[in-house]
Amino acid sequence: MKTLLAATMMALLLPCGSQAATLLFPSDTPVASITIPDTWNPEETETGIQAVSDDDAIYFSIDVAEEKTSDKVIEDAFAFFEENGITIDPATQKESEDKFNGMTMSNLDWSGTDKDGPVNIGLSFVAPKPDKLLVITYWGTKGEQEKHGPVLMEIINSLKPAK
Repeated sequence: MKTLLAATMMALLLPCGSQAATLLFPSDTPVASITIPDTWNPEETETGIQAVSDDDAIYFSIDVAEEKTSDKVIEDAFAFFEENGITIDPATQKESEDKFNGMTMSNLDWSGTDKDGPVNIGLSFVAPKPDKLLVITYWGTKGEQEKHGPVLMEIINSLKPAK
């Protein structure tokens, strides 16, 4: 009985972290890697990866483009927003730049709405290699996405060029 009680206490004292996988993408010729919690159900797409928070508050994808295909990838991102009933308010556009892991990220952010109400929308651009561009598409429910801030920052900060 004491052994069972001790084992139970030890199990309760162990950290309860979620599992995360580091993904190289695209898998056939990787240009980048990123670590995403398993609870976000990351999956490879035809042009990169995508993931959704476990409560559906945040969707993001990263598509790999070459200079000649980058316009098409950006057009596809805006088409995705439209297909999902996301309306962007162009008057709210903000531009910024961030630096991490030796890369510069250019960001375009907007406010908008979807079927459930107000959302934040973003497109970001990162060049992990001279001939490659990563287009990051983001869509988050206002009032719900904030609780994922620390995890989302860990995800983005884990983005690195593939070796």
